[in-house]
Amino acid sequence: MKTKYIVGFFLVILFAAVLLTAGYQLSYRHVMDRQAAKAEEEAPMTESISAKGEAVSDEGYYLMELQGFVVVYLDDKATIYEFTEIPLTDLPEELQQEVAAGKYMESEEELYAFLENYSS
Repeated sequence: MKTKYIVGFFLVILFAAVLLTAGYQLSYRHVMDRQAAKAEEEAPMTESISAKGEAVSDEGYYLMELQGFVVVYLDDKATIYEFTEIPLTDLPEELQQEVAAGKYMESEEELYAFLENYSS
């Protein structure tokens, strides 16, 4: 008689564990679906990021001065694309004036050609 109660007790415990696990899985899926839907709604508002962690831009770039160094900005002139270690004073006088005014670079190739020429 005692064995029947022990077996029945373990079956009740097993059944409760199965119910708890199923409930957890259902609630987990529900939360993940909600987060995925929320992420899809917010996706058009976020900025695309490349594998290197840099902002993706089909527009041009601006070279500007920040604390005595040349800094690359995106076409909005507000978002920093890349910090450089090129001191503004190491550039020729004419180029210093262009950078101080915001020198425009049309493509990434042109930008990196400039950076290769003037970096040490």
